[in-house]
Amino acid sequence: MAAPRAVEVGHRIATARRLARMTQRDLSAASDVSYGMVRAVERGARTPGDEVLDALAAALGVDPSRLRGERVTGDSRMQAALPGLSAVVATYDVPEDGPVRPLDALRTAVAEAVSWRLGSQYLRLAQRAPELLGELQRALHKARDGGERAELAELLTAAYRAADAVAYKAGAHDLSARLVELMRWAATQSGDPLLDSAAAYVRGETFFAAGAHAAGLQVLEAAIDRTPAADSPEARAARGALHMRAAVLAGRAGDADGAERHLGEARRLGDTVPEDVYAGTAFGPSSVRIHEVSVSVGLGNDHLRRALAIAREWVPPQDLPAERRSSFHVEVGRAQLWSGLRDEAFESLKTARRIAPQHARDHQWVREDIATLRRLKRAAREELSHFADWCRVI
Repeated sequence: MAAPRAVEVGHRIATARRLARMTQRDLSAASDVSYGMVRAVERGARTPGDEVLDALAAALGVDPSRLRGERVTGDSRMQAALPGLSAVVATYDVPEDGPVRPLDALRTAVAEAVSWRLGSQYLRLAQRAPELLGELQRALHKARDGGERAELAELLTAAYRAADAVAYKAGAHDLSARLVELMRWAATQSGDPLLDSAAAYVRGETFFAAGAHAAGLQVLEAAIDRTPAADSPEARAARGALHMRAAVLAGRAGDADGAERHLGEARRLGDTVPEDVYAGTAFGPSSVRIHEVSVSVGLGNDHLRRALAIAREWVPPQDLPAERRSSFHVEVGRAQLWSGLRDEAFESLKTARRIAPQHARDHQWVREDIATLRRLKRAAREELSHFADWCRVI
C-alpha cells in the first residue's frame, strides 16, 4: 500500500503537471526524470527524494516546497539564494578561503550552470550559483599561470551570467546590475574581446529593466563599434547578437528606422553562421526571427501584423534554448492580445509555459497579459484564474 505522504505528493505533482498542460512524458523530458519514475511518483508508489522533487519542480516552474505541501511563497528558493549571491559578489576581489576543484571539474560545473540558464532551470541555479561563484573567485585569485588565469576568467564570466539570470528573474535588479558589472570585469580579465561583446549584450537587460531604451541603444551601438571584425563565425555571432538586441531596444524606444537597420544587420550576419550558442548567447537565423517578432511588438500598432504573420507560418525549432522559444510565444501572445485575438493569446501563453515554466511564470508580460485576459474573457475565467494563481497574479 502506498504511504499517505507519497500519495499526497504524487497528487500535487500530477495537479501541477495538468495545470502546466504537460503530459507525463513532457514532464519526464523537461526534468530528466525517467518516465517510469514520473508515473510511479504520481500514483504514490514511490516517494521522490529531494533531487527528484527539485528536478520535477524546476520543470513545472513551482517551488519544491509547494509539491511537499509546505506553506511558503512560490519563489522562496530563489529568494533564499539572493543573500548568498550578494555576499559572494561583495567579496569578489577578496574571496574567502576554501576548496578549489581541478580545472576540468570547474569546466564541467560551469557548463552545467550554463545549460540550466539556457533551459530556464532557475531554481537549480539559485541553489548552486553562490558556491560555484565563490569557488571560481578563489581559483582566479590564486592563479598565477597566465593561460590558466585567462580560462578561469572566462569560466567566471559565464558563471556570473548564469547567476544574473537568477537575480534578474527574481526581480532583484540592483543585484542583477552588479552581477553584470562583474561579468564585464571578468570578461576583461580573460583578454577575449568576444567576451566583452557578450557582456555588453547582457548589459542590455539593465536598460530593459530601467526602461532606459534609448540610452541602452547608444551603449550597444558603441559596443558594436568595439567588436572585432566579423572574420570568424564566433565574431560574426558576437556582432550579430549585439545588432539583434539593439534592434529590440530601438523598437522599445520607438525608433522604427533604427530597429530595421539593426535587424537587417543581424539577419545578414545570422545567415552566415549555423544556429548555435556562441559565448553563451544563442544566435543564428531562428534567433533573429524571434527578435523580429520582439521588434514588431515593441513598435506596436501596424507593426503587430508582422509578428502575427511570422507566428502563422513559423515556430522556433526544438533545438533552440527553451528560454528563447518560450520568449517567442510570450511576445506572440502580446501581439495577439493587442490585436483582439484573446483565445489565441491565451494559447500562446500556455505554450510558453509548457516550454519553460520558470521563465513564463516570472515574465512581467505573462503576468500583465493574463491579468488582462481574466478581465476580458469571463467564459474561461476558471482556467485563466488557475494560470494567474500559478504565476502569482492573484
